[in-house]
Amino acid sequence: MKNSNEFKVQKYLFAWLRNVLPILIFTFLCTSVTGQDTMVSGSVTDESGTPLPGANIVEKGTTNGVTADFDGNFSINASNDKATLIVSYIGFTTKEIAVNGQSFLSLILSESAAGLDEVVVIGYGSIKKKDLTGSVASIRSEDINSVPTGPLARSIQGRASGVQVQQNSGAPGSGMQIRIRGTNSISGSNEPLWIIDGFPGDQNAINANDIESMEILKDASATAIYGSRGANGVIIITTKSGKTGKTKVSYESSFGLQKVRNKLDLLNPQEYMRFVNIQQVNDLGEAFFTEEQINIAGTGTDWQDSFYNLAPVKNKTISVSGGSDKTKFTLSYGRFDQEGTIGNNKFLRNTLRAKINHDISDKLSVQLNTSYSETKNENEYASAGFRGNSVISAIFGAPPTLSPYDENGEYRELRYSYPFMSDGLLNPEAYIQEVSSISQTRNNTINLGVDYKPIKQLSINLSGNYINVDGRSDSYRTLNYPGSQGNGGIGISNVKTIASNNIVTYTNTLDSSHTFSVTGGVTYEESLSTGVGISGSGFLSDATENYAIGAANVVGVPSSSYTKWQLLSYLGRLNYSFDNKYYVTASFRSDGSSRYSEGNKWGYFPSAAVAYRISEENFMKNLPFISNLKLRAGYGETGSTAIAPYTTLNMLFTGKAIFGDSDFTTYEPTDRLPNSLRWESTQQTNVGMDISLFDGKIDLVADYYIKNTKDLLNSVQLPRSLGYSYTIQNIGEVQNKGLEFQLDAEILDRELKWNISSNISFNENKVVELYDDQDILAPGLNITVIIDYLNLIREGQPMNVFYGYQSDGYDENGNYKYIDIDQSGDITSDDRTYIGNPNPDFVYGFSSNLSWKNFDFDFFLQGSHGNDIYALGMAAQTIDFGMGLNTLKDVLYDHWTPENTNAQYPKISTATTPKISDSYVFDGSYLRLKNIQLGYNIPVEKLGIPLLQRGKVYISGQNLLTITKYPWQDPEINSFGGASSLRQGIDHYSYPVAKTFTFGFKLDF
Repeated sequence: MKNSNEFKVQKYLFAWLRNVLPILIFTFLCTSVTGQDTMVSGSVTDESGTPLPGANIVEKGTTNGVTADFDGNFSINASNDKATLIVSYIGFTTKEIAVNGQSFLSLILSESAAGLDEVVVIGYGSIKKKDLTGSVASIRSEDINSVPTGPLARSIQGRASGVQVQQNSGAPGSGMQIRIRGTNSISGSNEPLWIIDGFPGDQNAINANDIESMEILKDASATAIYGSRGANGVIIITTKSGKTGKTKVSYESSFGLQKVRNKLDLLNPQEYMRFVNIQQVNDLGEAFFTEEQINIAGTGTDWQDSFYNLAPVKNKTISVSGGSDKTKFTLSYGRFDQEGTIGNNKFLRNTLRAKINHDISDKLSVQLNTSYSETKNENEYASAGFRGNSVISAIFGAPPTLSPYDENGEYRELRYSYPFMSDGLLNPEAYIQEVSSISQTRNNTINLGVDYKPIKQLSINLSGNYINVDGRSDSYRTLNYPGSQGNGGIGISNVKTIASNNIVTYTNTLDSSHTFSVTGGVTYEESLSTGVGISGSGFLSDATENYAIGAANVVGVPSSSYTKWQLLSYLGRLNYSFDNKYYVTASFRSDGSSRYSEGNKWGYFPSAAVAYRISEENFMKNLPFISNLKLRAGYGETGSTAIAPYTTLNMLFTGKAIFGDSDFTTYEPTDRLPNSLRWESTQQTNVGMDISLFDGKIDLVADYYIKNTKDLLNSVQLPRSLGYSYTIQNIGEVQNKGLEFQLDAEILDRELKWNISSNISFNENKVVELYDDQDILAPGLNITVIIDYLNLIREGQPMNVFYGYQSDGYDENGNYKYIDIDQSGDITSDDRTYIGNPNPDFVYGFSSNLSWKNFDFDFFLQGSHGNDIYALGMAAQTIDFGMGLNTLKDVLYDHWTPENTNAQYPKISTATTPKISDSYVFDGSYLRLKNIQLGYNIPVEKLGIPLLQRGKVYISGQNLLTITKYPWQDPEINSFGGASSLRQGIDHYSYPVAKTFTFGFKLDF
């Protein structure tokens, strides 16, 4: 056998020499004669530095070409040192580069603008972009990573049509409010469902640098596969996986400095004293400060300067990835550290993620995905407050004539400094130094999946997910705080969630024209939440703070909670295409929820969509500039649970009662009457069009939708004679309809490259029906001088409109006058009317990406138009007279007097009786430069640094420019925002938004 093998080797070697050797000799002779060829080597990667094996490198005007190897490396013998190479790769923009005598080229390809073969992740599967029938937006990982930020939602703001993202606060780690195609629910959540690597997850627990792709499912034909959790849209995140090839190490770090965007123009000491004197004279007939005191007041204290910091923000990520043909891996660690611009608050997040994919055989593969994140938020100074009883309102309201410390070095009690001071005014210095509040979370996630392909067309995926979230909150007020005896509290929570996806997909093509894919599956999710809390007051020492609650003089009654729910689902989907021209998608999902009572536990959510690629018709061949033209139409139903567990049950709550010398536990029914409830359901119709021109250099996507949400759930008041105060009922219907446009264009593609992306979204919201035509009032507002409600939900109006009084100047005493709507002769609650709408007419975004040689320059604009803001903080600061609070300069210089009856502000007097009116409703429209960045790609091949494959340095700025007419702090604020929809568009002493300057670098090894 050995001799036989040796004979075969010799035979093949002889044959190879006989055929190839003459060619080699001829080539050598030609090379020797011409002496003009140039050997060029290099590498081909994508923008993240990942090698592109199999990329084609061809010398322009010839058939001379090679392909990149396994690691993206190549060598080509160019005809001369002036040759031009054409580099191409499927899904990426073809690039031409002149050799210009260079012997090594680092070639970076960008993803193709056309991207018709780009794979888009959808619910429980993926599909090529050209085959989409629903409305799905994709956001590039480069755009997500462009802004160093805590909440992931902040980095997608303005990046996709139909998606409105709004800051609730400018504090580090503060939440964001996300609305996809409007507000659907009154009492339920309006936030989208976040899917991370196939399972519901927490967007705050993920590092943006770990994201490979992000898809936003907007219409019901795309979201119905998620059934009762898809009504508010779905955001699907796929994290990065290892790729076959050499091990790659990436490190990215950035450092930034934050500064409050703008200060309020408050009174200085002399102005403040004159302001107080005006009030005192108007109310008491005598000034409080003498002219001598005013003249020697000096510069006083600028409380804003004292507490506004130049605050650092640091972000770093290190990742290692690679793999062989069978095993691929990635490991990453990230740390985000942001200090606040006020006081000593800060936010810290650490993330760790590991992902391993292993092919056991050609048919069987397994995936293990684990992640850990921990967050720590220290002293997040909440907004709201009135008369100076919160840190932010105290900074604005503290008299500039006073300092934080008295002559003995003790904290000054501002509220007792003058006889007219607000009894709620706290000393911000004392609060910041002596009051602590720390909240921490630890999130552990384990995801294990198995893929089995018994035949080429059939895929079986079984996966499970386990999430454990531990939370703890600690608060303490020291003995040094004025009037404090030492107060502390601890809250501990735990949430365990298990989920499983069992999905089977069969895909086949018949006669090369009929392609179909059938998906079916069963999913299950279960969540258990528990919590305990305890507090105490009266400590002898601050040494142990709240770690020894039992040492307090008074220990509060401990509290505990237990909540559990389950969701079982069956799902199916069919995708069919004929001749790459006609497409049909149909899906169905059935959800069974433990939250509902018998007879209503199951909800059913169908959808269907069709698409027609007109560009594939023969008559379109005469229009070669149209690369793709597709019409889409779809309908689907989704739902929302919108109620907490146990809402439909007759619950008891415990209490304590004392009889004689003993106490006994009592059980009483709750105030809520149990009721049989139906699911909130949303029916949505969507029609759209996709156009791609000039080989994908211009892409336009347009959508029109109508979305009706029925059986809205909310509380209804009951007569106390029933023994219950309220019940939950299905009470109405709301509609959202709108237009969306997304435009992407490659303007230049030569040595100077320029790409732009823009989107605009119009949404009209209307309450169609309410139970018995009854209005729904949001919780009232209380700033002492004004106690009333503002937001209202009324049939025929948009959600959350402002209702109040229409101002009509001032009366003869300088007090507010209001229009007598009902002409009764008196101003009563019947004179309240529509005074504003917090919902924008449209939101938009625009980004520009320029690159030239090794430089790139990007900027991103984002804006909102037509939304109103009720400046509640401004109202509290400018019309709450007689409390000694500082105020705006305009109040002093433009208030009502007999000589100035058309003033901006009323008479400075406690007799002024303001109401919620349009006086403090302002246009909240704005255009903001969200991010601007200048980067330089380091020519690593010239530096000769071993192992360094790619490097980049950049400087950037966030929120550097805002164009708005809003007169208070910042228009991009929603103090009471979040998942609920009841109170919107209110600015109540919100934490100010900062502008940031950042320097960073990226290195790949």
